[in-house]
Amino acid sequence: MPNRHRHLRLVAEPMPPTTLRLAFASTDRMTVDQHFGASTAFAIYAVDGHSAQLIEVIEFIDTVQDEYHDKLPTKIAALVDCTAVYCLAAGSSAIQRLLAAGVQPIRVESGAPIEQLLTEFQQELNNGPSGWLARVIKARMPADSHRFDAMAAEGWHESN
Repeated sequence: MPNRHRHLRLVAEPMPPTTLRLAFASTDRMTVDQHFGASTAFAIYAVDGHSAQLIEVIEFIDTVQDEYHDKLPTKIAALVDCTAVYCLAAGSSAIQRLLAAGVQPIRVESGAPIEQLLTEFQQELNNGPSGWLARVIKARMPADSHRFDAMAAEGWHESN
């Protein structure tokens, strides 16, 4: 029998394209306190350079007591629209699957306050993101519709 989960989604306006979704493995919605694979809940925030708002809470209800049952697909599917997930740790299989789904795992110390992590994330957004975050933002930008205009003006022609 597959894992079940409870999902609370707060009703909000549609998010602008500049808004990113961040997940936090947390039992108390205040601190990061769980390993990704063993997480029982995620708090998901919509974040941009000026605001951060809790938009979803997902709680997992184990219906299978088998320790060998793969719980990762359910958790990763729940985070499919997230840019990153903050957790205490993640196994190599979870990291590979998260990255393949476009979710960056971020390891933090136990008890890291979510509010502080959100502030740090916003500071990086506002100061010019680097590394993985810069790649994510660049990938979300629409392609420049005029990027080939200069070549066309130079008289480039297709040849057979």
